[in-house]
Amino acid sequence: MSEFKFHAPDEFRKNAWVKTMDEYRAMYDQSIQKPDEFWAEMASRFYWEKKWDRVRDYNFTLSKGPIHIEWFRGGKTNITYNCLDRHLKDRSGQTALIWEGNHPGEDLKISYGQLHEKVCRFANALKEKGVAKGDRVAIYMPMIPELAVTMLACARIGAIHSIVFGGFSADALADRILDSHCKVLVTTDGVMRGAKAVPLKGNADRAMDLCEQNGHAVETCFVVNRTGSDIKMKPGRDLWWHDEAKQQSPDCPVEWMDAEDPLFILYTSGSTGKPKGVQHNVGGYMVYTGMTFKYIFDYHDNDIYWCTADIGWVTGHSYIVYGPLSQGATSIMFEGSPTILIRGGSGPRWTNGR
Repeated sequence: MSEFKFHAPDEFRKNAWVKTMDEYRAMYDQSIQKPDEFWAEMASRFYWEKKWDRVRDYNFTLSKGPIHIEWFRGGKTNITYNCLDRHLKDRSGQTALIWEGNHPGEDLKISYGQLHEKVCRFANALKEKGVAKGDRVAIYMPMIPELAVTMLACARIGAIHSIVFGGFSADALADRILDSHCKVLVTTDGVMRGAKAVPLKGNADRAMDLCEQNGHAVETCFVVNRTGSDIKMKPGRDLWWHDEAKQQSPDCPVEWMDAEDPLFILYTSGSTGKPKGVQHNVGGYMVYTGMTFKYIFDYHDNDIYWCTADIGWVTGHSYIVYGPLSQGATSIMFEGSPTILIRGGSGPRWTNGR
């Protein structure tokens, strides 16, 4: 069988990070033959408060002891610092996120400077409610800017976020809160499905009731006013997201994290049994997502990048938020349902499920 050959346009090849198949093979061979050298080079492109002592430490042979793999052991960094703070000098006014809302006219551009301020304010709101390094925060939200802000705020102070897809049921949310013992839940009053506002806070309330019945009470629930739905707010527990954030300082120092500290927990769908929580740690995840975003998507300054995933899945974690922002990119968040219509006198047109 002959080898398939793709010839990229000359202009693309000239500017690409990896210009030829030979360059790709050389890069791949180095990663296999000299992995410590390769990954040390990749990691050096990020900010480290303390450099690692060892690139890798692992054991895959059970007879030699417990199976383990560690990356950048001894290093200290913060993924939010790498996604926001280190860009402020040169990119403060550059657009970090372009939000395409469900309704016409809801389009929003958030610069790196603005995103940094929003993240700091909500990080301080979390801290005010007792959230500290190692605490777990459940996030149950649609694709709105506050979702990205919340996950970055958690990472900034060392809290571990557990994002639950906004289309999951109250039972599914409760299972995940109970398993990781989340002390805080962040949700919205409702979610837009086309032109219809669908309640979400009711699901969150039922999930929190189920958790309490099983011996775990969620201490605080932050609620984003997305749809203006008529919802119940439980005094002493439920708080409006924007009211709490706006009264906070726009400055919040980062928590320097060990490279092997947990960043987030994300659960499998449960389609093959009980959902399983997968933990991703700070250092290795940060380097891998940033590196793969740059090279696989060949992102360059002034590009606008769109990943169509929902942040409720790991693809959205990696290639809407952490990967693009770590590289100073402009990334799109899309709330609606993208479809294309190919019939009609005016020809093809894009809609977003409105």
